[in-house]
Amino acid sequence: MIKKFFKFIFKVVLGFFILTIAWVLLYKFVPVPYTSLMAIRAIEGDANYQQKHEWVPIEEISKNLQLAVICAEDQNFLIHNGFDYEAIEKAYEKNKKKGARLRGASGISQQTAKNVFLWPERSWFRKGLEVYFTFLMETLWSKERILEVYLNSIEMGNGIYGAEAAANYWFNTSAKNLSQPQAAAIAAILPSPRTYRASPASNYIEKRKGWIVNQMRNFGTFNLSEKVKNDGKRD
Repeated sequence: MIKKFFKFIFKVVLGFFILTIAWVLLYKFVPVPYTSLMAIRAIEGDANYQQKHEWVPIEEISKNLQLAVICAEDQNFLIHNGFDYEAIEKAYEKNKKKGARLRGASGISQQTAKNVFLWPERSWFRKGLEVYFTFLMETLWSKERILEVYLNSIEMGNGIYGAEAAANYWFNTSAKNLSQPQAAAIAAILPSPRTYRASPASNYIEKRKGWIVNQMRNFGTFNLSEKVKNDGKRD
């Protein structure tokens, strides 16, 4: 009986690894059509709720927006292995002083794992799965692919998912034509995209946008492929 039990557990665990690895490999090559977060928001939404999402390749997403989200959300994205340990430690110390749960430590890879493969919940189980999927993505995908999926899948407004939908919704333009201030405005609302507006922006978002623009200028010329190569990462 015990032998059968462990055999069953082994099959379940093996099946989990096979399915999840195949899932991550699939999204290495094909666009992500829909995410669990989109489904959850649709269920939560009222009769007037509408979702807007259109996948575009990273070549059709302005480098301004690519750089803006890196500067706003994860400045070490190109050089870490999915986990910015320094940022995690700082967030831990900050939240420990406030007596709150760990927040503000998830980088672009972790956010991509959470948005594409998982669900929005604060629990150690979900966090453990997030770490697992982040590891798979960093192992099987390039940095360019992670950023491409991130920019096409994350929430950028109420019912607005991905760069193309956000560019059209907030600024009546395409993701390819976003200017530096427009890209910074979208990046500025990412911590809470259903609360804040990229346009017209509140005083808080204007200040955050200004900070992001300064970070972008300090970063210098941005070319994702060349930057990844220069940092000794995969292209």
